[in-house]
Amino acid sequence: MAAVTMTVDDIRPWNDHAVRSRFPALARNAPPIYADAPGGTQVPSEVIDAMVDYLSTINSNIEGEFDATRQTDALIHEARADAAALVGGDPEGIAFGQNMTTLNFNLVRAVGRTLTSGDEIIVTQLDHEANVSPWLLMAQDRDLTVRTIPLTTDLDIDLDVLASTVGPRTRVVAFTLASNAVGTVTKAREIADMAHAHGALAWMDGVAFTPHRLVDVNALGSDVLLLSPYKVYGPHLGVGWIRPELAESLPAERVRPASLRPLGHRFETGTLSHEAIAGFRGSIDYLTSLGTGSDTREQIKTAFMSIQAHEAQLVDVFLQGLADIPTVHLVGRAGSSDRVATFGLRTLNVSPEQAARHLDAHGIYAWNGNFYAQGVMEALGVDPESGILRLGFAHYNNLSDVQRCLEALRTLGITG
Repeated sequence: MAAVTMTVDDIRPWNDHAVRSRFPALARNAPPIYADAPGGTQVPSEVIDAMVDYLSTINSNIEGEFDATRQTDALIHEARADAAALVGGDPEGIAFGQNMTTLNFNLVRAVGRTLTSGDEIIVTQLDHEANVSPWLLMAQDRDLTVRTIPLTTDLDIDLDVLASTVGPRTRVVAFTLASNAVGTVTKAREIADMAHAHGALAWMDGVAFTPHRLVDVNALGSDVLLLSPYKVYGPHLGVGWIRPELAESLPAERVRPASLRPLGHRFETGTLSHEAIAGFRGSIDYLTSLGTGSDTREQIKTAFMSIQAHEAQLVDVFLQGLADIPTVHLVGRAGSSDRVATFGLRTLNVSPEQAARHLDAHGIYAWNGNFYAQGVMEALGVDPESGILRLGFAHYNNLSDVQRCLEALRTLGITG
């Protein structure tokens, strides 16, 4: 994936206090260190205020003939524009859902109705099950073939195997932009080009990538992209972008009176969480405040330039410190390039569960388990029930957080 071109003028000087003070969870007395960002980020005040304001002053269903319902209609319309600015796509293609997994199941069922027996779907071992299991289940219903691309030794999608697997019966190549378990950033455009060369769709999971780097669906060659706002400083919600021409062609499962416009709306079943959508708008307001520019997209773009530069420092310091801890081993890429600030770790003297409890005793929140990345666990040869330890940082973390995490990891199996 091509890196965002940065200039000094585009990047605001990073101010830890100014960022962290926007997050109430970080303003608590002696707050914990949130090294759990891959499972969900903390939210700034803009999100909380927007949700409370919506529930306090509007809180109505849609498409009525009174003021509150008109405000809700406007909110959803504006949120589609915000989501489009976040991913760099057409607002017509934006769909909201309960979460990414539920939305993807709905979209997979829709595309499945266009496929015939013998068609092939390609998935990868790197992916979260939310972009694997829907295809497996749909394949059973439609008599399709699902082919799984293995991983390289540094836990990336094996592009040589992919090139030899994609073919004339391939209809979809489903893959992630970044691993939620080990942080690998994939070569998304190269994968999309392979899919398109055979007339297949490029179906992208952007959940673990979007908190850290700018998404551009056009540059990526995306046909479908899914993300989770609750991992991008927002509320629990799912967002999908579907290329408008594709969205219009898919036979969506809808109740008969439901509107089919805008195009993304055809994949939104039932009443949406309007308060969560209001909170999502608040997260976009927060992101734009970190950037500069004349419109929302440009402000988001420059915000992620600053975020990526700051997180690169956190990654470098963490990896350098980890290299000196013999009882904790990084899985995946040991370099700081082509990865986000998500780290899969093997702990030699204690189980992943014990390691997470040890970190908690030191005021650090981190995850243990398989993180629904079953293919990664299989590639590592670990018990999927126990999995591995995972630490992950967001831009509201700072170097002090990283150093405290390293100090706690050095005492694993020794204290606590």
